[in-house]
Amino acid sequence: MTIVVADTGDFESMRQYQPVDATTNPSLIYSAARDKKYTHLIEEAIAWSKSKTNSTHEQVALCLDRLSINFGKEILNIIPGRVSTEVDARLSFDSHATIAKARQLIRMYEEEGIPRERILIKIAATWEGIRAAEALEKENIHTNLTLLFSTIQAIACAEAGVKLISPFVGRILDWYKAVKKIEVINPQDDPGVQSVKEIYQYYKKFDYPTQIMGASFRNTGQIIELAGCDLLTISPSLLAELEQDTQTIVPKLIASEAKTIHLDRIQPDEKMFRWLLNQNAMATEKLAEGIRKFTDDLLLLENMIRDQLAEKE
Repeated sequence: MTIVVADTGDFESMRQYQPVDATTNPSLIYSAARDKKYTHLIEEAIAWSKSKTNSTHEQVALCLDRLSINFGKEILNIIPGRVSTEVDARLSFDSHATIAKARQLIRMYEEEGIPRERILIKIAATWEGIRAAEALEKENIHTNLTLLFSTIQAIACAEAGVKLISPFVGRILDWYKAVKKIEVINPQDDPGVQSVKEIYQYYKKFDYPTQIMGASFRNTGQIIELAGCDLLTISPSLLAELEQDTQTIVPKLIASEAKTIHLDRIQPDEKMFRWLLNQNAMATEKLAEGIRKFTDDLLLLENMIRDQLAEKE
C-alpha cells in the first residue's frame, strides 16, 4: 500500500531492509563519511577533485559533489529504485544556481552510466526552489522538494509539476511539543500526521501526479497512521521497530475517499505563497531552521574534506 524508502546513508541497513528507494541529505552523508567503512568513497572523491583543478576552493566544491555521487552510486547498487541527492542548501534562495547545480549533478551521474530516471534532485521547498524544480522537470530532471511543512508549499509544488514532495512529519511534532508545551500527542492527533493527510487529500482530490513521501518520523505510530501514502522514508531504527510489530496495518489514506471531500482548488502566485507561508509560524520557522541545519552539516563536511585535502599535499 506504500513504497518504503530508506532514510539513511548506511549501506548495510539498506541491504538488511531492502527498500525500493533511498534518500540522503548533508547530515546523513556527513554522519556516514566519518565511518571508516566509507573511507574509500572519500579518498576517491578527493583524488578525482585534485585531478580536475589546482585550486583548493574548487577542489572542495568538486569533492562535495563527487562524494554525493559516490554515495548515490553505491546506494543504487543496492536498491531497485531511485536515490535522492541534495542540492547545496546555501542555494535555497537562488533558482538559477539551483538549476545549474542540479544539471551538474545529473551530468556527473550520467558520466558514471546512471540514467537520470534513477535520480531525484532534492531541493528545499522555498519559492525559488520550486521555480527551479519547475524548470528542471521540463528537462526530464526529476525533483524531490524537501523541508516541506505546509499545504501551500505542497500546492505550489504540485502546480509546478514536481515529481515528489517530502512533507516532514516529526519536525512538525517537535515544534508543537515545544511551543504548545505538550509532552504526549496520540498519533491520530499528531499535527505532522494531520499535515500529510491534508496534503494527500488535496492531491488526490484534484488528481495531481506529484508523489507524496512522508518523512522525518519520530515513532512508528506516525508511520502506521500514514499507511497508504504514496511513499514513506523511514530510518533503520524505526524499520527495526516495525519489523517486530505484529499488528495488522491497514490503509489510513485512501484516494477514493479523498475524492468525496469538498475542497476548493487554489493556484498560488508568489504573493499568495509568501503570505500564507508567513502566516504559518511553524512552517516558516522549521523551513528556515532546516536550511540552516543542512548548511551547518555541509560546512562540517567541507571542513573534513579540506583537512583531508591538506593531508594529501
